[in-house]
Amino acid sequence: MENIYDVAVIGAGPAGITAAIYLKRAELNCCIIEKEMPGGQINKSSVVENYPGFTEISGPDLAEKFYEQINNLDIKQIYKEVLEIENQKEYKIIKFKNNEFIKAKNIILAVGRSPKKLNNNSDRLQGKGISFCSLCDGNLYKNEDVSIVGAGNSALEESLYLADICKTVTIINRSSSLKGDKILISRANKRSNIKVINNAQIKEFIDKDGILDSINIKVNDDIKNLKTKACFIFIGYEPATKFLKNLEILDEKGYIRVDEQKRTSIKGIYAAGDVVKKDAFQIVTATSDGALAAVSCIKDMKEV
Repeated sequence: MENIYDVAVIGAGPAGITAAIYLKRAELNCCIIEKEMPGGQINKSSVVENYPGFTEISGPDLAEKFYEQINNLDIKQIYKEVLEIENQKEYKIIKFKNNEFIKAKNIILAVGRSPKKLNNNSDRLQGKGISFCSLCDGNLYKNEDVSIVGAGNSALEESLYLADICKTVTIINRSSSLKGDKILISRANKRSNIKVINNAQIKEFIDKDGILDSINIKVNDDIKNLKTKACFIFIGYEPATKFLKNLEILDEKGYIRVDEQKRTSIKGIYAAGDVVKKDAFQIVTATSDGALAAVSCIKDMKEV
């Protein structure tokens, strides 16, 4: 495949979709590239309560609203994983598997972040009791005892969701107190089937016939065994930028360095959303970034 676009947006989360909408409305030949599904991480959120226009909406429903809009605008969508970007003088080469590629004069990177994993033996049990998405897998453990690793808003939001499905939800928190919004902590404290273990560190996941059965936890100086049918891990995120290392636009933690208008140090490459380091990683800040990146790109193209 060989197609040439004015702008290729990589990532179909809130930032990427917003950027694509602005580009299309400016009548640019643009495409949006996504390796999974439109909406990005919000597809894994059970409920969204802080996005203007919706008092409460599920993550997948909000993603569907975004998806409808890019469809209505007839924005070209490419569902492939980007393996590498080659920066040439006239075009950027976006490479996929099987030697496939497209060319773009400009790129907006909106690849977001991926869930962090624990540095222990959790990988071998992923999909066998270990999960990073309660909305995806919660119903598999109806009326069972489950656990969550984390202390922030994601862990609290998903504990509330799971509490409606599961018998008990135990939050395993390595700190001395929960760190999410006060309103979420208050809601969790009011649920009789949500328990919190503070100052807890996971030592080992124990399986039975290849399926998670329990967790050995160090609490202060004691080792305790927690029986659990599933463990949902929400310990934060890291930028999904490993494929960009050759471009030298990343900071020491893997975030893309940009100026206030979302331009990177490479002419014609912009970045937006959670892949850019910021104080608040929210849907509304991602959409704002997407708009800024698109406007900057449109302005720069007019000046050429």
